[in-house]
Amino acid sequence: MRDWNILEELWQVIQDRAEHPSAESYVSSILTHRKGVDKSLEKVGEEAVEFIIAAKNQVPERTISEAADLLFHFLVALKASGTDVADVLDELAARRK
Repeated sequence: MRDWNILEELWQVIQDRAEHPSAESYVSSILTHRKGVDKSLEKVGEEAVEFIIAAKNQVPERTISEAADLLFHFLVALKASGTDVADVLDELAARRK
């Protein structure tokens, strides 16, 4: 099994960009966009469609790449919506019981 710590590290970076916006940061540009949370949700939708197409067409490299993009933008959208990823993880854990 792979190291899942990368998701925690990524979440920390997203939180840092939210707390300390930077003009050079892609994450900051999404979180501070004039469209508000809608911008991050648009990105999730875009990446979800790209993932679906790659998976449907059975292109492993693209499926992996688009899955990574989708996970990343999903985390950014969680932050933009004021949702803590820990709460999502707690919900998943509760469903396993």
